[in-house]
Amino acid sequence: MKLFYHPSSPYVRKVLVTAIEAGLDARIERVALTLSPVQPHRQLARYNPLMKVPTLLTEAGVPLFDSRVICEYLDSLHQGPKLLPPEREQRWRVLRLQALADGLLDAAVLCRYEATVRPAEKQWAEWVAGQRVKAMQALDAAEAEMDLLAGPLHLGQIALACALGWLEFRAPIGDIRGTRPALLAWYDAFAARPSMAATAPTAPVNQADSPPGTGTIRA
Repeated sequence: MKLFYHPSSPYVRKVLVTAIEAGLDARIERVALTLSPVQPHRQLARYNPLMKVPTLLTEAGVPLFDSRVICEYLDSLHQGPKLLPPEREQRWRVLRLQALADGLLDAAVLCRYEATVRPAEKQWAEWVAGQRVKAMQALDAAEAEMDLLAGPLHLGQIALACALGWLEFRAPIGDIRGTRPALLAWYDAFAARPSMAATAPTAPVNQADSPPGTGTIRA
């Protein structure tokens, strides 16, 4: 398999952590890309018309995107405990938590784009404030899911941990620890997993090249 990625993308990190936890990391060749939200990337466009990372080429040469689809595909390849539980009620809760984590990231990435990519004279404070409200509400909702976070390893946990890691790495919405002690205590413990340590985000040499590490708004 071949993964087109950017090292600081939290959506990519979710895929890489999933691959490591599923024992599939050695089967994936990584192809690093630097993307821009306003410039096309011809190489990636061959496989993903949305030009987002992560994009995975399967061993059969089939391109897959976005991160949710890739993670579900990887979960189908291994014989260990599934990261998407087969039990109906638990599966929907895990998928909902993953959607919450991805939505949290979407709002936070939009805040970072507004501050680092959009020209200063075109920045919209009310837009940033609205996205920040969404992100903060998502954090509060995650804090209320401690029973689900405390259970066996699943994709919702991975998605949320990668989102929290990026929020601390880039700080697009400010401090996230003040009123969420249970959530951040869980994150600190989860971040010590070898799969998380091996995929910790790194800043690009030129910060302006790809500020959020995603290339486009959503991956």
